[in-house]
Amino acid sequence: MKKTALKEFLNEKTLQYNNPDFIESDPIQIPHLFNLKEDIEIAGFLAATIAWGNRKMIINNAHRMMDLMGNSPYDFVMNHSEEDLANFEGFVHRTFNAEDFTFFIQSLQHIYKNHGGLETVLLPEKGADNYQNAIHHFKTIFFETPHQSRTEKHISDPLKNSASKRINMFLRWMVRNDATNVDLGIWKTHSPKNLHCPLDVHSGNVARKLGILKRSQNDWKALMELDTILREFDPEDPVKYDFALFGLGVFEKF
Repeated sequence: MKKTALKEFLNEKTLQYNNPDFIESDPIQIPHLFNLKEDIEIAGFLAATIAWGNRKMIINNAHRMMDLMGNSPYDFVMNHSEEDLANFEGFVHRTFNAEDFTFFIQSLQHIYKNHGGLETVLLPEKGADNYQNAIHHFKTIFFETPHQSRTEKHISDPLKNSASKRINMFLRWMVRNDATNVDLGIWKTHSPKNLHCPLDVHSGNVARKLGILKRSQNDWKALMELDTILREFDPEDPVKYDFALFGLGVFEKF
């Protein structure tokens, strides 16, 4: 398929899947539960953190996380007690357990108290056109308080060649903003043109079948290869094509 025809095809599929109906079957429904900016950020970050595996299980466990925080994520992060954290006992999603959840709450409190919140710590440096260093910097800050080494696997590092799928998905939710209101677009200090496609097995396989990705591994190098093409198709909003690639893979088994 020639680039012009491929762009038209992906634009069509983006329109098909980037609509409010998408929300009810996707973890993005979790931050949509809230109106306060900080609630949206924290709910989105936690939901994205556990966004691997069965989608129904992801959504159910993300709802449980919100329930354990009294459905007031920001207030819980800032004002929780040790007794509140003890209620996490028994929570588990795949390899993310109650100990990880507890540390995430403590680290988020540290970030909001000492680093200006998630929007600030994930902001790329002036002049940067991608999030590679920003995500690495964020991970450094996230784990600068005492923690178990096992928890570090739940925040990936693009400087170690990870595609950082979950955090790039979270960034799409927070930064991207259009008329469909699927993505929340609340981070006005960030630019959608710097976002990356959340590269996973579905979007990666579809991209390879379409000929816009050659590299076999789903890593940061593959993400840069894919981003180069998507930014040609739409320099201001390249990550919109995540809807097309994901939709083709998950819903159409392309």
